[in-house]
Amino acid sequence: MTTSIKELMEAANAAVPRITPEQARAMMAKGTALVVDVRDAPEVEITGKVAGALHVSRGMLEFRADPGSPYHDKNFDKGKTIIVYCASGGRSALGGKALKDLGYTQVFNLGAFKDWAESGGAVDHPIEPGM
Repeated sequence: MTTSIKELMEAANAAVPRITPEQARAMMAKGTALVVDVRDAPEVEITGKVAGALHVSRGMLEFRADPGSPYHDKNFDKGKTIIVYCASGGRSALGGKALKDLGYTQVFNLGAFKDWAESGGAVDHPIEPGM
């Protein structure tokens, strides 16, 4: 049986709650949240990222999050709240669902980076090339 992207997105959105920038700031203020940017590197280089966020492209997310992977990133901890975002909310929904499937329980979708930036959220700006 095949699945469509519409069905994948519906399942991801059902599994991973969407939060507002204000809700994300409150979670981050507790000091136990890991914010993950799943956009591709060129996107992050152009716009920057949520201040303090870990950049892991969507294609590497499962490898970085799984403790059994040789590519595991120790920042991923199943006891932490994980906040995922991308450019529009689609990749972060799918990534959040993958994290849930890997056993992370507190996973939230911040949605679009631009919504964070436009709400006044702190941003780590890219370093100018050559600096």
